Amino acid sequence: MRVYLGIILILVICGSCVTTVLAGETLWKELTIEVVKLVQQGKYPGAVKATKRALEVAEETFGPDHPKVAVSLNNLATLYRMQGKYAEAEDLYKQALTIKEKELGPDHPKVATSLNNLAGLYRAQGKYTGAEPLYERALSIRARALSPDHPDLAQSLNNLGLLYKIQGRYAEAESLYKRALTIWEEAYGPDDLNVATVLENMAELYKKTGREDEAEKLGARARKIRSNLKRSHPQ
Repeated sequence: MRVYLGIILILVICGSCVTTVLAGETLWKELTIEVVKLVQQGKYPGAVKATKRALEVAEETFGPDHPKVAVSLNNLATLYRMQGKYAEAEDLYKQALTIKEKELGPDHPKVATSLNNLAGLYRAQGKYTGAEPLYERALSIRARALSPDHPDLAQSLNNLGLLYKIQGRYAEAESLYKRALTIWEEAYGPDDLNVATVLENMAELYKKTGREDEAEKLGARARKIRSNLKRSHPQ
């Protein structure tokens, strides 16, 4: 009988733990959704507050090294980056990257996402030598882990192309842009916002290399896409 009661007690305790974790996960999801809404409304102080709370909940519920903790660290870093708080953002991006590498492995696509975010932060600050190996590693991970027509692969191609353009490596940048354009057109159609973005990047590249006619055609197409999207989705 004592053994039987002991088993019941263990089951009750375990059930309580599961309930606590589920409640914590639900709260974390609600807070994360709230962050997105606040950002869309331009309420950045509120978004920072909600993200910090989500981070606390994730750490308390799942432990300090859980991928959900990395998600909240990344979200907070992005908010800081948007506010020009680059040092704080860099530290948080690095923490998120460390967690993902430890928990998911160094070649997981989510690791590539963190690498891309950190590289973007460096590029925004003009730290191109710091950004380049991160963009290249992110591209390498996605090229191995994802299908050749995956939209995330196109993102890495476009971002590395941007960096190469800044560095004056125009031929390399053009090649990456063209690959990104092909993938996004096939994945989302010819009138997608991502397509417009890479078209604008290519147009700027062509202007820098004296190919004005080509630049104007791509720029016009990008403007048409954005105009159509604006009409389809009025504010």
